[in-house]
Amino acid sequence: MNFRLRVQQLVVLTLLFVFTASLQAQGFSRAGPNRLGFDRERLENLDVMLQSYVDQGEIAGSVTLILRNGRVAYSDAKGMQDIEAGTPMAEDSIFRIASQTKAIISTAIMVLHERGDLKITDPLSNFFPAWADARVGMLNDAGELKLEAASRPIILRDLLTHTSGIGYGNWIGGSAPVMSTWADAGFNGWYFASENEPIGELITKMAALPQFAQPGQQWIYGYNLDILGGVIEVASGKPLNEFLADEIFSPLGMNDTQFYLPQEKADRLTTVYQGKAGGGIEPAPSEGSRFGQGDYVNGPRTTFSGGAGLLSTASDYAKFLQMTLNGGKLNGARILSPKTVELMVTDHIAAIGFRPGEGMGLGFSVLKDLGARGTQGSVGEYGWGGAYHSTYWVDPVENLVVVYLTQILSPNPGLDDFDKLRAGLYASLIESNID
Repeated sequence: MNFRLRVQQLVVLTLLFVFTASLQAQGFSRAGPNRLGFDRERLENLDVMLQSYVDQGEIAGSVTLILRNGRVAYSDAKGMQDIEAGTPMAEDSIFRIASQTKAIISTAIMVLHERGDLKITDPLSNFFPAWADARVGMLNDAGELKLEAASRPIILRDLLTHTSGIGYGNWIGGSAPVMSTWADAGFNGWYFASENEPIGELITKMAALPQFAQPGQQWIYGYNLDILGGVIEVASGKPLNEFLADEIFSPLGMNDTQFYLPQEKADRLTTVYQGKAGGGIEPAPSEGSRFGQGDYVNGPRTTFSGGAGLLSTASDYAKFLQMTLNGGKLNGARILSPKTVELMVTDHIAAIGFRPGEGMGLGFSVLKDLGARGTQGSVGEYGWGGAYHSTYWVDPVENLVVVYLTQILSPNPGLDDFDKLRAGLYASLIESNID
């Protein structure tokens, strides 16, 4: 055999070994797109489309991971982790996943529910007694704030479905007088990483404030999962970070998922960007700003935010989602039973209503009517997203897991990458689940 050809073969085999080992270290093997029912050329069009958002300066970078049947059909890192430092995005770059934290906290609640350490029908006041006296802020005919007693106790399922009546401080969700009371108490957004108080103390303070609606009457996005993080601490007797590590992260091999970043991983954390007036992007404010880079590296590391506090990677989060798609189990580690996962991805608020074609499960939105929503997918799909412009979904009909992470603050009214990701993905999926 020609010596040069032999050397080339060895180089290819070495690179293939390294690439395969890297994927297996992430917990997934790769299969050719055609073996998983994808059209390779159409998938390449999706790749070009995702790159265009970087090329046009609309985002700094992204990491996309698509699994089918638990195998990697597509994965790629695009753009820059840090433009100013010249650091390229990598598939193991670490992102602030914000509200993608919520599904993990919901899962932890269901772990405790299965064990009998709590029931999702338990009153919140069983864990934080101050909530027994919850009051709702209403407006009288003169537009002045008046307080009414809660019509019934807030239960854990209300928190899981965002129907407790609890909003996000002075950020969204209520009348101006109600929101101003939350602002005066220091609650002005979803960010807690800069706080010096344990989450339990903050939850008790919330109980003294007027809530935005009566329990079970409206879907209001708010501190519900942050409160459930405190419930986990009370019910388990462990700090939230330890419980999640013991019960979810370690069993699933989610080694890069945590609330605060170890110094040795700081160089993998993506820089946050924001839109500029007139177009383009720029770095968001530095640490210390509630809506900027955040105190995830050098902050007080005291408050564990179950609603929006975790850091993670695309592969780590895909492990979590694949576990749910598998009925609560991944690589021999069982986190939940199949029937518990089924309960989580079932609509619980049909009587209240949500978005067109969608309902709300326990930690996830759930697709009920494909036509009413008007975008590709499958009935039974579940997912959510995060404030740094990330999204994910699981399609049980097609056996798909999709994770798309970026690092630009929402909202971004003109940014349509979510819709094009979904359209491009399903345009590439041309065969039923064959492998």
